[in-house]
Amino acid sequence: MIQLDYLFDPLCGWCYGATPMIATLADHGEIALRLVPTGLFAGSGVRRMDEAFAAYAWSSDQRIAQMTGQSFTEAYRRQVLTVADHLLDSGPASLALTTVARHAPERERETLRAIQEARYVEGQDITALPVLLGILERLDLPAAAAELADPSDELLAADEARMTEGRTLMAAHHASGVPALIRHDGDETKLLRLDALFGDFTAFLGQLGLAQPDKATS
Repeated sequence: MIQLDYLFDPLCGWCYGATPMIATLADHGEIALRLVPTGLFAGSGVRRMDEAFAAYAWSSDQRIAQMTGQSFTEAYRRQVLTVADHLLDSGPASLALTTVARHAPERERETLRAIQEARYVEGQDITALPVLLGILERLDLPAAAAELADPSDELLAADEARMTEGRTLMAAHHASGVPALIRHDGDETKLLRLDALFGDFTAFLGQLGLAQPDKATS
């Protein structure tokens, strides 16, 4: 079994673009994938959106869409990206994911995808607590929703610990940003090339020393 750590931020467009590859990796029987939020846009990384940054982000989003096929809708552009003084703050979404990791860890990746699609497809503000609560309730995660609505000290500590680990891994491997994949091999770890998330899956499996899983036949 190969252990991969997926370093990400819920507000990272490239991380959203990597969703198909992450899903494929997670479904591979010989890969154990762990989600590690980095808090790239949380805490001191929070920034206020302005016209120039919104234009830059939209241009980048179009490149991601062309490369990955992921959808960035006009609803996202109008209702999120170009809203005056909108805060780019991934802290609330990361906290929601930590809550799910505590109560239903097997559903964290599903929740991340739902949060990303709420932003980039549906045009919802995933920095807002009511939006995040609605997502958890829609996914039938009542225990996670209840703790997110009234965060415990344990939840806050766990969330901070996860983001600290993510930042530590980034620094230790000189990762320039997210998304990033860290491979564990015994006591050693290695940063994998970023193009692994956007290239050919079979070639990537070859780099890991794995074979393409057999597809079911009818």
